[in-house]
Amino acid sequence: MMPRVLVVDDDFMVARIHQGFVQRVPGFTVVGAAHTGAAALDAVAQLHPDLVLLDIYLPDISGLDVLRRLRQDGNPVDVLAITAAQDVETIRGALRSGVVHYIIKPFSFETLRERLERYADAVHRLTEVRRAGQADVDRLFATLHPSDAGMPKGLAPATAELVVAVLRDSGTDLSAAECAERAGLSRVSTRRYLEHLVQTGKAEVRLRYGGAGRPEHRYAWRG
Repeated sequence: MMPRVLVVDDDFMVARIHQGFVQRVPGFTVVGAAHTGAAALDAVAQLHPDLVLLDIYLPDISGLDVLRRLRQDGNPVDVLAITAAQDVETIRGALRSGVVHYIIKPFSFETLRERLERYADAVHRLTEVRRAGQADVDRLFATLHPSDAGMPKGLAPATAELVVAVLRDSGTDLSAAECAERAGLSRVSTRRYLEHLVQTGKAEVRLRYGGAGRPEHRYAWRG
């Protein structure tokens, strides 16, 4: 399989650079470029790419709207978000819409090359398996998200990235309940991710004493 890629970016020069990056990765070919959301939807319908490198900030409709419309139409094209957007709502919207990865601008050729190669490897694995067992699924997700290998069982890298974004952008410490509300997750699940971040040294926990009862655990980003 030679993945066919559509590049979507509002900046003509940036789109050209990204096209050049893709063409440098063996096995990938660029089938076109679009610079607006409407043009991106038309290009997907006409060119039938396997993968879309999708910017979020577009002049007419957002990349998230493009992604939602594709899914509403039942279009299964894979999407890799490439954007300067770092706010939690955008990241959460992209993850919920099923992006295969999320790359924050600016980035190097090596960063994109690694993501594309992992994407191609994952697609190749899917074509080799008619019925996937749990081990096959685990290998597939480890291919797309290599950080999964170092995470406790039951935690997902994409969700961890969302919790990190909430904690990092808060500007202050948060309780598990506050972080869960901002991330749109359950408090119990959020606490597991927060404790994992503490164990790996990416966050710290602080105790707030007030009144009777147990002290409140509050989490802060250490980056």
